[in-house]
Amino acid sequence: MVFNGVKNYYEILEVSTDASTSEIKSAYRKLARIYHPDVNKNANAIEMFKEITSAYETLCNDSERKKYDTIHGIFNSGFNSDINTESQNKNPKESTQKVNQKIDNEENEKRETPKPEQKIKKKNQTKKRNTLINTLKYWSAKFKKNKKEKDNKKPQKGENISTEVVITPDEVMTGSKRIINIRTTKTCPKCFGHRFANGDKCSKCGGKGFVTETKKITLTIPKGIKDGAKLRLKGEGTTGKNGGPNGDVYVQIRIETKTQVHFDKLNIYYNVPITPFEAALGEEISIPAFDGTIKLKLPKNTCSGQKFRIAKQGLKKNGKVGDLIVTVSIEFSHNLSDDEIKLYEQLKNLSTDNVRKNFGYGS
Repeated sequence: MVFNGVKNYYEILEVSTDASTSEIKSAYRKLARIYHPDVNKNANAIEMFKEITSAYETLCNDSERKKYDTIHGIFNSGFNSDINTESQNKNPKESTQKVNQKIDNEENEKRETPKPEQKIKKKNQTKKRNTLINTLKYWSAKFKKNKKEKDNKKPQKGENISTEVVITPDEVMTGSKRIINIRTTKTCPKCFGHRFANGDKCSKCGGKGFVTETKKITLTIPKGIKDGAKLRLKGEGTTGKNGGPNGDVYVQIRIETKTQVHFDKLNIYYNVPITPFEAALGEEISIPAFDGTIKLKLPKNTCSGQKFRIAKQGLKKNGKVGDLIVTVSIEFSHNLSDDEIKLYEQLKNLSTDNVRKNFGYGS
């Protein structure tokens, strides 16, 4: 028997429409041993294995089998016998109640017995209505099933994966490469996504049809990347279905905030600590920049919080270059030697300046 040019599931498994679940399972195991791709290297083996697996999954599921039989007009004796057995096993009290109800119904029918021609007309109308409803249900179920099977066979792109990477300001200025771990899925290599192998739930994927794996990917971080930017790794996501392309991996970049460096557009802002003698005497200090380091000459009597702008030493993008803005803060050592303390005492005695002369309420 063939439906729309497609061999039906009972013929694929070589069983009758009255076959029990155990008979279907036994038939599947027998055919699976013959056509499993690991055993049969014939070019048509994979397609045949898919067909018998699909047939097995449908016919071994009671609800799916009933739907399949209804759609294709298959009526087997096993279904009728189940109904009879169920009726026989019901509570005797319930059966007695039904018999009594039936007697009452027959007596009521006798009181209002319609004419023979009316009964025939009403019966024909009911029969036509039921036939129309069943026909509509049949074609509706068939359409949904065909559409589902057609959609399942279409190439489908794998799912995209999103993750986040935190980088340092140094990586922003120089660029870098990171190795990131991505958890993704791929079609089970043992059951080929059918969830069953040799008649049992696939031991490789646990009946899911796919397996999860962790893979390492090299991420290239370009110079001057902004906080919140997204990098796309094409084809590194979840495996596609039915020959569809793999999904992508999207990496969102975050720049460390607990640091002495921050960014505003193409400008770089540095908070640089200096010693008291560097501030007082005006020393030359080194500042890290894009292309190595640059020198900054501090003027004498530099104040804490004073800003210095160094042009064309910021981020570079699209032919434009930002500036480097350095803010200095005077910091003292917490491990002063005895000689250093004595020198500070001498400075204290020599100093005549009152740094808080303009400090007070209302000033």
